[in-house]
Amino acid sequence: MTAALIIVDVQNDFCSGGRLAVPDAGAVIPVINDLKRGFRHVFLTQEWHPYGHISFASSHPGYEPFSRMTLPSGEQVLWPDLRVENTPGAEFHSALEIPWGSTVVRKGTRRDIDSYSAFLENDRKTPVGLDARTLGYDVTVVEAACRGIDIDGFLEAAWKQMADAGVRRA
Repeated sequence: MTAALIIVDVQNDFCSGGRLAVPDAGAVIPVINDLKRGFRHVFLTQEWHPYGHISFASSHPGYEPFSRMTLPSGEQVLWPDLRVENTPGAEFHSALEIPWGSTVVRKGTRRDIDSYSAFLENDRKTPVGLDARTLGYDVTVVEAACRGIDIDGFLEAAWKQMADAGVRRA
């Protein structure tokens, strides 16, 4: 079996100066650049929202960024307009070394559903492009290469969900 590295959403809008800068996001880039040297297969996810995406607060009159609403795919945090296709905020951070032959998987490309995963859209049914644990692959998340947005305990819930699915944390 061949190992693969999946690099998730290292985009300008999530980094310092971005529209939704994640605290200490830049610290993951050197870790990822070192990690990728040990993998022959590298995949990168890139949020690539169309203008007017359903996850944008601006698409719902009367709602502010970070408020919540129920959509057909479930509860949705409404975000500022970010990671919009063909904008600088959606581009990969310039310090991220992208190996030749890498595969980019764009997510959030459907206007009517958001996607936090490279595997399934938020409805947990619509494929995005990759799959891992549900197909029985061993999965390890390198914590030093991760940062996230923690709204109402979101990160703790995500770690628990991954652990419950058998994902290892390194």
